[in-house]
Amino acid sequence: MWPKGSRAGSWIQRGADSSGFLLLKTLSSLGDFAFFCRSFLQWTFRRPFRLGPFFHQLEFIGIRSLPVILLTSAFTGMVFSLQVGETFRLFHAESLVGATVGLSLAKEIAPVFTSLMVVARAGSAMAAEIGTMQVTEQVEALSSMAVNPIHYLVVPRVLAAMLMVPCLTAVYGFVGVTGAYFVSVHLLGIPEIAFTRRLTYYLDADDFIGGLLKSAVFGFVLALVCCYRGYRTTGGAEGVGRSTTQAVVVASVCVLVLDYFLTALIINFLPEF
Repeated sequence: MWPKGSRAGSWIQRGADSSGFLLLKTLSSLGDFAFFCRSFLQWTFRRPFRLGPFFHQLEFIGIRSLPVILLTSAFTGMVFSLQVGETFRLFHAESLVGATVGLSLAKEIAPVFTSLMVVARAGSAMAAEIGTMQVTEQVEALSSMAVNPIHYLVVPRVLAAMLMVPCLTAVYGFVGVTGAYFVSVHLLGIPEIAFTRRLTYYLDADDFIGGLLKSAVFGFVLALVCCYRGYRTTGGAEGVGRSTTQAVVVASVCVLVLDYFLTALIINFLPEF
């Protein structure tokens, strides 16, 4: 037992106080996020349906994200096929490169990488935009005009992300396989017929469905987290930057953590996927 008032005892006391404060702050944030999710669910199907903001978010999240998706997917498929091809060459199994790349892209790489790219490009913009509106009191102005901010700002963004992230995932997978085909056939010398036959034999529609389901969940979570961080912004311009950083970090971590649990769920309870 450290003597009362000693330096070591004060350090331990401060550590216990900071740990308790951090725990309470974390629990408070989780509770606040739960109430935010409840508000979102309450306002999702209420009229009026704001089609204008919804279609604008479809264009912002989907169409404007295509360049970065096309670029990253092409080089992901190319470098993955290059690594897999060189490894399989040791076992004389080069014909399996197409199937390996296709299955990996459809089930894991395309949903996760697409979601991370959307977080970096669109999710950060959501948090910054809503955070700026919050610190400049534009959100309060919406409430004063009898417009619910969650209905007007959050619902269109989350629904658009749930729809567009799976679409971008499908594009990511197709372009990634195309890049893998180019490297495998034209650079590694793998016969074209071996690449395509193994790819079509092992890759089923269920593999795509599982990846698209995961990407829809990722889109919902990342948009909701980014909107929440922006909606709870305080502290002016510095607060906007802090909220944007937190939104990107937390949403990216949520995508990676959820990927494990969704994969385990699909493998154990939905074996057809």
